[in-house]
Amino acid sequence: MLDPIDMLAEVIFAVLIVLTFTLWFGVVKLGADPGQPVSVETMNEFILTAFGATLAWGTIDGILYILLSVLQRGERHNIVTQIQAAETHQEAVDVIAGEFDHILEPITGEGQRQALYEDMLEHLRDSKPRPVGFQREDLAGALGSVLVAVLAVLPSFMPLVLLRQQPALAVRLSNVVSFIMLFIAGYQWGKYTGANPWKIGLLLFGAGALMVAIAVLFGG
Repeated sequence: MLDPIDMLAEVIFAVLIVLTFTLWFGVVKLGADPGQPVSVETMNEFILTAFGATLAWGTIDGILYILLSVLQRGERHNIVTQIQAAETHQEAVDVIAGEFDHILEPITGEGQRQALYEDMLEHLRDSKPRPVGFQREDLAGALGSVLVAVLAVLPSFMPLVLLRQQPALAVRLSNVVSFIMLFIAGYQWGKYTGANPWKIGLLLFGAGALMVAIAVLFGG
């Protein structure tokens, strides 16, 4: 449903949302008056609120996935239209170059790029652009965003659900699990991109802690 980078990004954002809630709850509810116990009803309400926010995030991101997919097809459709409407051969090549030069210049020479653009032009000159409107795969990607967001936070919610009568312990364990999830996501990101997975995992771990601290500082 999603490519690996989109999936990992979805995991990271979903876990950060949960962390923002649990850290805020630990500071405001548990830290404000340590001697005052938190009721199971309050914990249940907190769990539902945090899970609802995660589900809402996944849904919003799914909608954005659909919109961006349509916009990207529109952009590609526009490029093909410009190429086919070009009055000269060089004008058509310039359209392609305008789209790909910034990507290919660091890794290719001028002659290589020109030969590639000529091949692309030969293929695109008579090709039929894909329809721009909503496609079935857009819905699959949107549902995938929701599914990944929910599955990514289930480990973090397990301590909250199972230890509702021990709120302080439940929140601490949930935070530990969430940071472990961030490290795992960073580790997998490093493996996928060819970077050092341990460094990326620890970097994401630290960046996640910083982002959550900022969110809590400004009211979560």
